[in-house]
Amino acid sequence: MTRFAHSALAALISFLTPLGTSLGFTQAAHAADLAVYTEDDGGVCGESWVLNKITDRFAYQVKHVPHLPDVAITDFHRIHQHRYLPASDEWPIGRRYCGATVSLSDGRDRTIWYLIEEGQGFASIGDNVEFCVSGFDRWMVYNGRCRVLR
Repeated sequence: MTRFAHSALAALISFLTPLGTSLGFTQAAHAADLAVYTEDDGGVCGESWVLNKITDRFAYQVKHVPHLPDVAITDFHRIHQHRYLPASDEWPIGRRYCGATVSLSDGRDRTIWYLIEEGQGFASIGDNVEFCVSGFDRWMVYNGRCRVLR
């Protein structure tokens, strides 16, 4: 995105902030919006819809998985894409593998790995995002130390 688009998006978000809080969005999601405007933006990996989806789903995860600390993602740093597998005849789903460092509400930084699957959103509309925050994969869904998403 261009700097003008970033500025316009920031103005829109600040305008809609009172609306978002009345609809039940958390403040952590708004903090993640700020991370989109850093210089180390990772292209698609750093887009606001991706970071917001991760932030919202992480908040749900820490609330509903037993024995996880009650923290929230407050910021993203060093966003980067480290692998891209485009869609092809033998691999029909394009995948972007991304990584970053997240700041949590307890003041700690953790590594996060995430995957953006093209065209795999709800009812195949939009893209799907899978993520793993280091130390928060209690049920080993992504194998040890988030290995599946690296």
